[in-house]
Amino acid sequence: MDQNWFYRGNALIHSLSEQETTSHSVAVWRIGQCGVFLKYNGKIILIDPVLEPIYGTDGFCRTHFEPPFSADANFSVDAVFCTHNHLDHFQPDTICKLAASHPNVKFFVPTGILDEIQETPNALKALKYFYENANEYHIVAAGSLLGVAMHQGTSFPVGKVNFMDLMPLSFFEFLNALGQEHLLNLLKNNEFDMISVFNNKYKDYLKLYYYIGGMPEVVNSYVEEKDLAEVRNIQKTLLKDYEQDFSKHAPNNIVPRIRQLWNNIPTQLAKENKKFIYGLVKEGARAREYEIALSWLIDCGLIYQVNRVNNCKVPLSAYQDFNAFKLYLLDVGLLAAMSDLDSKTILEGNDIFEEFKGSLTEQYVLCQLKECTELNVFYWSSEKGIAEIDFIVQIGKNNVPIEVKSNENLQAKSLKSFVEKYNTKINVRTSMANFREEEWLTNIPLYSIGNIEKTIK
Repeated sequence: MDQNWFYRGNALIHSLSEQETTSHSVAVWRIGQCGVFLKYNGKIILIDPVLEPIYGTDGFCRTHFEPPFSADANFSVDAVFCTHNHLDHFQPDTICKLAASHPNVKFFVPTGILDEIQETPNALKALKYFYENANEYHIVAAGSLLGVAMHQGTSFPVGKVNFMDLMPLSFFEFLNALGQEHLLNLLKNNEFDMISVFNNKYKDYLKLYYYIGGMPEVVNSYVEEKDLAEVRNIQKTLLKDYEQDFSKHAPNNIVPRIRQLWNNIPTQLAKENKKFIYGLVKEGARAREYEIALSWLIDCGLIYQVNRVNNCKVPLSAYQDFNAFKLYLLDVGLLAAMSDLDSKTILEGNDIFEEFKGSLTEQYVLCQLKECTELNVFYWSSEKGIAEIDFIVQIGKNNVPIEVKSNENLQAKSLKSFVEKYNTKINVRTSMANFREEEWLTNIPLYSIGNIEKTIK
């Protein structure tokens, strides 16, 4: 075996071309990072090439060795192997340039997902090449919104990439993860006669979901260990990681405001009137001081903003009041963790619903509407704020008000006054009570609310 460790540039290209090999000999050239050229029986094989610099989101170069030449240089190669998805083995910039400059080369790349693509901003731009010039390749990339939300100077191949938002597990997915396919199928098929038989079991799982939530790592930990203390440890770690990402990715001048907004959400949701009030974040605070911080948290997918509508006409989006809104976290379990609600408080009895004034329940319902449907969600309140409907959605031609009850209390005073004012045809109350249809109202159990579209049809 011939070892050629130190060639670079034209010298390396010449060596690759001139080196003779047979079926009984191999020549090897090291090219930095983990990459090597192999020549065997006259064929040139490139393994784990990093022929372009890797820059982190902070602008600093992450490569330890200067590439011997660019990926689009004029050199011979028959096959490219990438052993796995780490950036020092499978670098998008290198692969794209190789594919463009060597159209006949064969690529052998790992299956799965190119993770944290935002760590190499040029990789986003490089996806355009595969769409336009190599669409026989199917590229799947994952990236944290915390990293891509505010990259400055990074172009994006608009119209060339399909998006899929990965959200926390819904309650339906949570049941599936726990192996409760029977209970899940009953919910999916709206078999309410059978569902009522298992009502207590659904309530127990729902309370468990309030505590655990749907963050994949948290759910996986509970499935494997059944340890609620470890669940809370992971949730707390996630919350700390988010706060560290604020400093890592957001402009320094807005980081303090991001943290203030983020940490104030449980306080806002604990109020009877959950409309967001800037004065509770900081005395004397004004909206203009927090607009960028708020947009940053929304763009990153860490919070949901639910705007007020001042009318009940179709389309609801035309009647938004952008100055009045409610904020929710991305996950009900994280809200429980931020509020330091222990497992005993949530799992034993219904005290939690009184102590936290239904905040977890409202957070839960909002998450199910976001995770299980593609509905735009708003809320309604009267001009004087005397009456309020927790959520209102447009399903087909109908605007559907949804009143959230944290227990089996079936009173719906605000909803009734709303119906009398706007004469809505479909009206929903979601509570711990069993499914029932009345003349003007449908009660959907909280654990079934993710199936609202199918239920009301």
